[in-house]
Parts: sequence; structure tokens; C-alpha cells
Amino acid sequence: MNISDFDYFLPSNLIAQKPCFPRDESKMLCVKGRKFLDTTFKKISNFFNEGDVIVINNTKVIKANLEGLNGSKKINFTLHMKKNSNNWFAFAKPAKKCNENNLIIFNNNLTAKIVRKSLNGEVLLEFNISGKKLMDTISKIGSLPLPPYIKNKTSDDDSNYQTYFAKKEGAVASPTASLHFTKDVLNSLNKKGVIITPITLHVGAGTFLPVKSDKIKDHKMHYEWCEVNETTSKIVNNAKKNNKKIIAVGTTVLRTLESIALKNDRVVPWKGSTNLFIRPGFEFKITDFLLTNFHLPKSTLMILICAFYGYKNVFNLYQHAINNNYRFYSYGDCCLLPKKCK
Repeated sequence: MNISDFDYFLPSNLIAQKPCFPRDESKMLCVKGRKFLDTTFKKISNFFNEGDVIVINNTKVIKANLEGLNGSKKINFTLHMKKNSNNWFAFAKPAKKCNENNLIIFNNNLTAKIVRKSLNGEVLLEFNISGKKLMDTISKIGSLPLPPYIKNKTSDDDSNYQTYFAKKEGAVASPTASLHFTKDVLNSLNKKGVIITPITLHVGAGTFLPVKSDKIKDHKMHYEWCEVNETTSKIVNNAKKNNKKIIAVGTTVLRTLESIALKNDRVVPWKGSTNLFIRPGFEFKITDFLLTNFHLPKSTLMILICAFYGYKNVFNLYQHAINNNYRFYSYGDCCLLPKKCK
């Protein structure tokens, strides 16, 4: 398939510039048989039963945009994946102004050596400090990497762009399907006996970089770090054994679960990096439902949901959402999709 097959027209007024308040008042488009059901996220507990499992991503967005000087040249860096305690992969802009072994000067006595320069403006930065001290400094001097389609940036974004579950620092974009959750929604799910359990995937370039190749099979995903602990793996496997539903909150959760199951046929405790590119024809082994926002045309996320719910189904769903003024992208509304039947 070609990337043009995943294009659609979206009126610009439907691109959400701020989240819904309260967060659980966002609209949710659900699938009931062959029909679409318009509802709100706060009613999500109506769709699941005791023993069903909702898997969330507990990653926390860092202030990954850094501005530094290479001599007198100003360069912007967007961190996208941690290599170790003081090394980060990043995208430099403009990349032509930096080369390997250059020393970049940031604020607060932070410096970084460019250890490696790759294609498409990617560099490997080696900072002069490490661990918690480095992360604390980045949080002081960096800025939140909001998507470029959010034009009206405010100080509220520091909290708006973090999810209720944000705990483990490392993401450079929010796992936005989780932005709809509130304490009230969690209470309603708990009362029904729905189990909520976390994984971690630090959202990076693999999620947000555009597809530049015409044929989607030629696109190479960047690696993203993820982890599933023993508790979550036991909960998910037990639910599958008992024919309970597994609901992935967001494409990051789905990719994590399916990456592990691809190698093991089930979920096992695991940590490492994945560059799994899910496209039509992929066989899903774990996920029964996907809660996700409405995604950009011609993106890897659009391709993923077409693989999960069905190509024609997705475009019918999106047309319904556009016709009914759903809000799109990171701060927008969401949909609850079942895995397509074979």
C-alpha cells in the first residue's frame, strides 16, 4: 500500500487547540455492531465488565526541546530517546550547523558533545552530567515539545499535556489517549471490577515522525523504549485465559503488548526497545479493543488503526467524526475501536 492511501481531508477548525474540561467530558465515538455510537468518555465503564483489563501507559513527558549554542550558532535540539544516563538521541535544527565532536553550550552550565551525526538531522548527544541531575537540569531549561499543530501554546500546557498516570520520565510526546481519564472515571471502572494496569513506553520518534517513503513497507520506524512488569503480564495473561477483554489505551500500549507477544505468543515481563511498525495484515494476539484519539493523515498511527479496525472501517469512522464535529489530534476527542473480525 502507498502512503497516499491513508490520506483524508480535515477542516482546520476541527484540530483541537486545548483539551476538554473536565477531561472526561470529551466525546467518544464507539462501534456497536455496524453502527457508530456517539457518547462521552465518562461513560466508558458502560462498555466493559468485571475482569476486563484496561492497560495504560504511565510515561511522563519531559521538556525535550533544548536551545544551545555551537560557537555563535543557535541550534534547537529535540531529544527523542535516552541511550544511557548521559547520552540522548536528538534531532538538531538546523542540522547543517553542527558536526561530530562539536561542543554545544546550553544554559545552567549544561554542555553536550555531538558524538555522532546521522541522516535526517539526528545526533547523539553526550552531556556533561548524568542521571537525575541531568533530568532536573533539562526540566529547568527545556520546553515542552508540543505538536506543531497546537498554535495557542500557554503555561497550562505543562499540566494539560501530562496524563493522569504520568509517572516515569522519558517521553517526548504525550500518550494522548490517556488524557481523557479522571479520578471519577477510574472510580466508575473500579466499581465494575475492571482492572487497570500499566506499561511504560517512552513516546519518541517512532510515534511522531512522518512517513516519507511512498510505499509504507519501506518506512523504517525509530526505536522506542518500553517495559512491562511481572504484575501486568500476569494480569493480561490471566484475563486472556478467562476470555476477558484487553483494552489498550493508545497506540503506544498496543505496540508494546503486541511487540512482546510477537516474540513470545503472550505477554511476559520485558524491557527493551521496539521499532515494530504495525500495518495492514498484522496479526494481533493480545489487544481486543483500542482506545485512541483521531490521528493525522498519512501517519504511522493512521496506518496502525487501519490494521486493527480495518481500512474501510476507519475511513467511514473518520468521516462520521468529521460530519459530527469531533475534535481531532492530541487535545481532541477519542474513539473506542474493536479488533476487526477476520
